[in-house]
Amino acid sequence: MRTPVLSSLSLLRSLSPSLHHRFLCSLSLSNYSKSFFFPLPTTNIRHSSLFRRPPLAKPLSSFVEQVVGESERDENEGFSRGGEGESFDFGVAFGSTDLRHLSSPSLEVKELEELPEQWRRSKLAWLCKELPAHKPATLIRILNAQKKWVRQEDATYIAVHCMRIRENETGFRVYKWMMQQHWFQFDFALATKLADYMGKERKFSKCREIFDDIIKQGLVPCESTFHILIIAYLSASVQGCLDEACGIYNRMIQLGGYQPRLSLHNSLFRALVGQPGGSSKYFLKQAEFIFHNLVTFGFEIHKDVYGGLIWLHSYQDTIDRERIASLREEMQLAGIEESRDVLLSILRACSKEGDVEEAEKTWLKLLHSDCAIPSQGFVYRMEVYAKVGEPMKSLEIFREMQEQLGSTSVVAYHKIIEVLSKAQEIELVESLMTEFINSGMKPLMPSYIDLMNMYFNLSLHDKLEAAFYECLEKCRPNRAIYNIYMDSLVQIGNLDKAEEIFNQMYSNGAIGVNTKSCNTILSGYLSCGDYLKAEKIYDLMCQKKYAIDAPLMEKLDYVLSLSRKVVKRPVSLKLSKEQREILIGLLLGGLQMESDEERKNHVIYFEFNENSGAHSVLRRHIHEQYHEWLNSSSKLSDDNDDVPYKFSTISHSYFGFYADQFWPRGRPMIPKLIHRWLSPRVLAYWYMYGGHRTSSGDILLKLKGSREGVEKVVRTLKAQSMDCRVKRKGTVFWIGLLGSNSTWFWKLIEPYILDDVKDFVKAGCQNTISFGSGSDTDENAADYSDNENS
Repeated sequence: MRTPVLSSLSLLRSLSPSLHHRFLCSLSLSNYSKSFFFPLPTTNIRHSSLFRRPPLAKPLSSFVEQVVGESERDENEGFSRGGEGESFDFGVAFGSTDLRHLSSPSLEVKELEELPEQWRRSKLAWLCKELPAHKPATLIRILNAQKKWVRQEDATYIAVHCMRIRENETGFRVYKWMMQQHWFQFDFALATKLADYMGKERKFSKCREIFDDIIKQGLVPCESTFHILIIAYLSASVQGCLDEACGIYNRMIQLGGYQPRLSLHNSLFRALVGQPGGSSKYFLKQAEFIFHNLVTFGFEIHKDVYGGLIWLHSYQDTIDRERIASLREEMQLAGIEESRDVLLSILRACSKEGDVEEAEKTWLKLLHSDCAIPSQGFVYRMEVYAKVGEPMKSLEIFREMQEQLGSTSVVAYHKIIEVLSKAQEIELVESLMTEFINSGMKPLMPSYIDLMNMYFNLSLHDKLEAAFYECLEKCRPNRAIYNIYMDSLVQIGNLDKAEEIFNQMYSNGAIGVNTKSCNTILSGYLSCGDYLKAEKIYDLMCQKKYAIDAPLMEKLDYVLSLSRKVVKRPVSLKLSKEQREILIGLLLGGLQMESDEERKNHVIYFEFNENSGAHSVLRRHIHEQYHEWLNSSSKLSDDNDDVPYKFSTISHSYFGFYADQFWPRGRPMIPKLIHRWLSPRVLAYWYMYGGHRTSSGDILLKLKGSREGVEKVVRTLKAQSMDCRVKRKGTVFWIGLLGSNSTWFWKLIEPYILDDVKDFVKAGCQNTISFGSGSDTDENAADYSDNENS
């Protein structure tokens, strides 16, 4: 069936461009909708029939051929990423063998000597020489001064000349300036060439901007633009780039009707599976779509594609055993041996299903393979036997691991303590916990949680309290252990101590309270008849929109009816003074907002850096602070305490003030009255969210907006006896507090810095911003930066 599809695609290439595009899109969409179909993005797109493909001419120039070659070399290197969880190990041979050329429209521009007017030739030559040497603002002023005589052909010549001499940033600015002129007519060839150059330099945001311009014109970007933009996204380390690469890949096939190179399929697949297991499992549907395309286009499936797909399936919460068996059967028919990673993936799947028989068969294959025995294999076997109710067999495997490997991993300790805690083997768990602590390995927190849960279930409250305080000495405070301890105190009737623990949690931003915490202390107050305190907790839960347990609500109905006419009064949403100050600090640090078309309702998007220790602590605190404002998908369930790194509020008109002040017209802005709002708390949260401390102790604060707004902030800081310097890098200004100024700044904000964040912000970091003597602006900085938030 593959041959007719490919032959029909070849036939369609010879049809007229418009007929070719319409028919090919309908053919490709109908084929893919049968299995893994991804809906097209709807932004600025009404219907696929609106798009037309400009006629293609000769292949791309030798330079772009070189670009693609470099992209292929780059995309096959550096994909082994560390991080949380395990990542799939790709073989060295997983690369590209597809070397066909990518097509691109020809760009014809008159040479200077072909122009009839001498004065025009002279002015164009002067502009070509001057523009690359100037900063963006000066460049725009120079171009604006030439408006009376510059035409589309003249501006096109300047942009092309800049690309010839590799001044692509200047060419991009000339192109954006052209688009604002009344005489501008969209030039598909120029846009394609410039987008390809931007992508080649890994400037994915500029490449994407031109890509979107082409889409808005009702045109389909060239195959080269799709390809290079995807590679640019894959080469970036900025969060969200992998999702964007997947979206462009899907549109390349579904909207453009193109058949991507084998190298592109493999590179995107490799990026998906190259993520740590916990995060890559969400890309299963996309990986299956790539596999489907490889089969449909008749490509040979590499062994690592089979292995990677099985690896992804093994990380799913619900295992698709039939799909895994089907992939293994295809591997066998293709003569591909199951690698160590494939066998580990099967063991992982068996551990979730409790399939002892298949797990032991796979384990024997691992033992007879040439590779070293992986520690994960022992852990998965321990989990398999725990699933079928044989915890002592799990312990036997754990000791076997210690004997054969001569060491024990942290994950293995976590797993065996979890298994034996659930089996309530007290002596064994305590012995293993002591062994784990003495080993010096970390983190200990997961095992302490299992230990305390076991004590709680066995009503060993004295031991639970001892474990709680021991945990506080050895680990960073955690809401889970506080909740367990408070639940224990309520159960034994020690309400004074439980109230003290609740207040500690509430006052400590790094811990905070949640639905479970409030329900626990509420049940204690209701049980002992302290109705006044119960009403206060009820008010707090209404304010935070925490769900009250049904049995407690029945008691509350009676209690509240004694003192209030309305039992369940609605609580209007309103930001407290602390929430307002925190929000201003976060907005200065780079928090984003979006408004609807009428600018009546607004959404706040909280996004934190997964690689930042300070952000890891701050996200939990912010999630708790704005819990009542979060949308339903951003709230946590009672059994899930893992706060996501991205969450958002409901769409609400209350945020209109902040949208008008900080995000007018959808772009960041520094308010005119910012000098009135820079309180110590605002500065503290700005620093925690968008600031850094260098290894020399200097403090840097990130800020976006106009130069005038930055100057207001600087004047406000100087009014508080803190001199600072400013550097601009791309669209971001960096305010530097150097030497003694950083000391005064820290003394001002320290009371508002979260305790657990202090360890991270004091540590210092490396940065590329240099605050030497001289100008306060970075003369060599580009006007735009793709990696400004990295």
